[in-house]
Amino acid sequence: MADEAVVQKLSQHLFSVPERKVYALLDGASVKGMLGKLAQCRPDSDCLYRGQLEPDMAEVAPYLVLLERGAAFTQWVLGEGWGKHWGVFIITREHRLAMLRAHFRRFTMVRSPEGKNLLFRFYDPRVLRTFLPSCTQRELRDFFGPVVAYALEDDDPGRMLRFTFGRGALRREELGLQGN
Repeated sequence: MADEAVVQKLSQHLFSVPERKVYALLDGASVKGMLGKLAQCRPDSDCLYRGQLEPDMAEVAPYLVLLERGAAFTQWVLGEGWGKHWGVFIITREHRLAMLRAHFRRFTMVRSPEGKNLLFRFYDPRVLRTFLPSCTQRELRDFFGPVVAYALEDDDPGRMLRFTFGRGALRREELGLQGN
């Protein structure tokens, strides 16, 4: 569990621009009890996988969830999930969950060099912080789409990484979560 000062700093970094929306892309395979918490707190959310899922698959699927500053679900994600690879945060001007879901669904499957379809777990912070710097300009433009910034934990949970893309370049910022 992250201490209160870290949760407060995370919240400050994520919600620093009031007109932007903050979403979490959460990995059900990493977040035990997420479906129950979604049912209890009822934030605006949707699964990235299409169709009616079997219960065991629904439990481990990725979910896009609108976060609101100070809301119970947001506090739970920040307090319990930080440092545990639960997912990544999306900062956007896009207010429609369905638009973001459609954008991210395009990336859940990739083709291997051997031609096999594979799940792409880009919502795992360990994957995203390696993937983004390896992308071409065109790939970054496509992957960012409506996203202003991706925010995620670093190897050191005392730092948040924020990736932005503009003027043809990826920018990586390290934001401290302890102290002032």
